[in-house]
Amino acid sequence: MILFPAIDLKDGACVRLLRGAMDQATVFNNDPADQAGRFEKAGFEWLHLVDLNGAIAGHPVNGGAVAAILAAVGIPVQLGGGIRDIGTVAHWLDAGVRRVILGTAAIENPALVREACRLYPGRVVVSIDARGGLVAVQGWTRTSRMRALDLALRVEEAGVAAIVFTDIDRDGALGGVNIDATVDLAFQLHTPVIASGGVSSMDDLRAVKAEEGCGLEGLICGRALYDGRIDPAAALAILQRLV
Repeated sequence: MILFPAIDLKDGACVRLLRGAMDQATVFNNDPADQAGRFEKAGFEWLHLVDLNGAIAGHPVNGGAVAAILAAVGIPVQLGGGIRDIGTVAHWLDAGVRRVILGTAAIENPALVREACRLYPGRVVVSIDARGGLVAVQGWTRTSRMRALDLALRVEEAGVAAIVFTDIDRDGALGGVNIDATVDLAFQLHTPVIASGGVSSMDDLRAVKAEEGCGLEGLICGRALYDGRIDPAAALAILQRLV
């Protein structure tokens, strides 16, 4: 199981938000490339990047920070935020991003998901961010009327490589992963699911690891890594079944 350390980019810095609120951002590192290097040295095998400004603007905003991260590390990177057309998908994949993550585009432009999956098999992920079971879009600023499961089934048919499922109400709040909702989604899909939102302790990691057989590929961790609640070496050992 993969543990994806999260680097959320806002105004060129590495931040964490509370429940997706842009006005409740805590800056953890003003040099995202430095933070990426620290995660790589700690033994992580992937990085999860989100251009927060881009998610709201609808186009890449923190491109300079992403480029610096790609130049600084050798481990694969998946990137979301502001990727709304095939040109942007191609740009980032050509630049060295291993997988692009489509969010708002998945619900507003399903044809893009199908086209991206056709052109770049295995390199397209969809992020389903839910608030009360309904999908949120445009940097979590608007809640749609589509159920998370309905969207998941639609993008699975398109051929996405994985689905990131985030419970917005728990994101950045250190309240624990919504295991029930995540497992329920994964159980109904063939596509691997990545858990996100609320990771706060080693117990959360153990709980997610215990459900690996339901189709969970991994989980994303942010604030708990930055503030020391989760030790990287111990966390990786848990997910690799070394302890």
